[in-house]
Amino acid sequence: MNLTAHADLVPPQDADRATLLARVFDPDCEGPCVVAVRGQAVVDLTNVEPTVSGLLERPDAVEIVRTHPGGRVWQLSDLLRATLAQDRSNAHFLAPVDLQVVKAAGVTFVRSMLERVIEERADGDLHRAEAIRNKLGDLVTGRISHVRPGTAEAERVKEVLVQEGLWSQYLEVGIGPDPEIFTKAPVLSAVGTGAEIGVLARSTWNNPEPELVLAVTSRGVPVAATLGNDVNLRDFEGRSALLLTEAKDNNASCAIGPFLRLFDSDFSLDDARNLEVSLQITGADGYRLEGVNPVGEISRDLLDLVNHAYGRHHQYPDGFVLFTGTMFAPTEDRDEPGQGFTHKQGDVVRISSPALGSLINVVNSAEDAPDWEFGIRALMDNLAARGLLGRRGADEAAEVRQ
Repeated sequence: MNLTAHADLVPPQDADRATLLARVFDPDCEGPCVVAVRGQAVVDLTNVEPTVSGLLERPDAVEIVRTHPGGRVWQLSDLLRATLAQDRSNAHFLAPVDLQVVKAAGVTFVRSMLERVIEERADGDLHRAEAIRNKLGDLVTGRISHVRPGTAEAERVKEVLVQEGLWSQYLEVGIGPDPEIFTKAPVLSAVGTGAEIGVLARSTWNNPEPELVLAVTSRGVPVAATLGNDVNLRDFEGRSALLLTEAKDNNASCAIGPFLRLFDSDFSLDDARNLEVSLQITGADGYRLEGVNPVGEISRDLLDLVNHAYGRHHQYPDGFVLFTGTMFAPTEDRDEPGQGFTHKQGDVVRISSPALGSLINVVNSAEDAPDWEFGIRALMDNLAARGLLGRRGADEAAEVRQ
């Protein structure tokens, strides 16, 4: 599907002030380039650092992205046109991360926590979900909506819910001391804006999950933010939490983009804490659904989530990106009453925020979406063939000799 009419929606509204880092696939070199997005110019920084992961490790990353002369320059409009038309014969944007591990935090908002409980009690059957939702809604949310996870108050709420037979593994990670942190997708498997996202063909109950995504260095420091779609199969996860991997990790089931916005004097982690992430779904059948995910309503602070993912217990030499969770779990009926929402092929999903731009994707089955073929070995082979591996070390040695 050609999405070029959405091109103006992709950059942040204040793109002229933002420090924006991205990746472009260049057919001329048959591989990815690390780029800075500066107004209408997209500047190749690959000769400075061949990976986004490596660039984010540098203390001068913001200065490089904002001012380094770089190499080749593309026009933003040309790249967006090719990206949104899925024209792979021309240079186009990719997901803005590469060697970082893709992690995710789950059940970090009260509304989505309740929906996970409903999935579990309905055994993944959307036809049973509405009755359970009506029964549990007031009882559970009234007790946990203002509870801080891991506190003595949360423990008392847990005791009450256990006595009433309402406790769930999802409530445990929602208000207990330890959040749910899992690996969402393999390194380099995420798709970017304009790409198809994949839902298993045999899934009958699924939805997008619009989220704020943090880019974190190997030292555990968040240095940038972007948007993500943690595509989810509710029927699979509802049948058993042990099916989480099959519910979450499929071909094209992780979308990130459009760009990384680095934290600087105009945009900080505090600004990210107060973002609103909007979702718009438009179906080929004329269906339309909208929702908003206020990051400020998250039950755990963003740094708390980062510190549960990273520390003495777990390191990430190439850094990681962290999906921070969603409160959006659509319950509105799409077709027959009581059946709730599920995707249809051809749905256009737009996840957006004024400060981060728009991540726009088209729903397909995971089986029919383009195969994931460019992995770590392909990246290393490509960078080696372009003479980019070890170049930074050689350049620094030359500077010392001078």
